[in-house]
Amino acid sequence: VQLQASGGGLVQAGGSLRLSCPASGSIFRINNMAWYRQAPGQQRELVAVITRGGNANYADSVKGRFTISRDNAKNTIYLQMNSLKLEDTAVYYCNAHIITAHDRLEYDYWGQGTLVTVSS
Repeated sequence: VQLQASGGGLVQAGGSLRLSCPASGSIFRINNMAWYRQAPGQQRELVAVITRGGNANYADSVKGRFTISRDNAKNTIYLQMNSLKLEDTAVYYCNAHIITAHDRLEYDYWGQGTLVTVSS
């Protein structure tokens, strides 16, 4: 199973970006999916999480600006980021709890990260 995050880049403060992360491989079902981020010199933190049914929760720092969504048919998670701030600069990682098709056990998978840089 692989997760491939994309969509990062350089954007001015106040701008928007949309991250995507499709999962591929031996997948039976995907439960919770999430986005994390890690800024330079800081620990990785949870940005947003979404259940299979679409219930979402957000870090206080991004509430009202970011929207997490998923397409279960495409095994893909998205993060729409609006009104970006300098402090949103980080490497963003997607995460998924996946039940694999070959053994029907749940595993925790991570994407490789995509860099978001917000400039003034």
